Amino acid sequence: MGRKPRQPRYYFSLRSPYSWLAHRELLEHHPDVAEQVEWRPFWEPDEKSAARLIELGGAFPYVPMSRAKHLYILQDVGRLAERLGRRVVWPVDREPVWEVPHLAYLVARREGLGREFVAAAYRARWEEGRNICDPAVVGELGAELGLDPEETAGAATDPDLREQGAGLLLDLCRDGVFGVPFFVQGFNRFWGWDRLPDFVAHLRAQTPGAESLPVPSGPGSVGPSSEEGHAGGCG
Repeated sequence: MGRKPRQPRYYFSLRSPYSWLAHRELLEHHPDVAEQVEWRPFWEPDEKSAARLIELGGAFPYVPMSRAKHLYILQDVGRLAERLGRRVVWPVDREPVWEVPHLAYLVARREGLGREFVAAAYRARWEEGRNICDPAVVGELGAELGLDPEETAGAATDPDLREQGAGLLLDLCRDGVFGVPFFVQGFNRFWGWDRLPDFVAHLRAQTPGAESLPVPSGPGSVGPSSEEGHAGGCG
């Protein structure tokens, strides 16, 4: 008997505006695919997580962002958000620790509220301009979902969640993930929010009865090329 195919993976980052746009498009235009994929977080590790990742045999694929690229992203995301009818509020990151929200996601996922937490965190960061690396903010998001606010706020200090997070970072290295959003199905990889329709079409083609499913359409069906290289966690 052959090995059962691994569930397709959707890598997202709460830091990335491109990932936020892809999240909105995925849920609004392709909810069937959102149900089918495994949601996996991507974040830039702090020194502790990076050291543990190296111990496990991995190396985070991070490319420092130049000032020119940062300014381009501000302009590009503004254009995309306007075209898609979104309103983006730019947050200010000061010494962010991305384990704070992304390990809190693991707490929510364990309780069956992972997707709800992602939606709440994206709304807080990209629509309200809040600092989701502030444990107090993450605790408030957890409380809104009925989670233990102390547990969500303190996720980054939990040794077990830290170890689980290091394992997830190792998995993304093995999957060849170098930016977000990133979609993986078997040997096939799709990088960038504008590659979402291609991933959807590919995934539906692999699914029995896919001919009865709707063809990808809507604002997310076309977009600028992700070849422009939004590395790291910003797209």
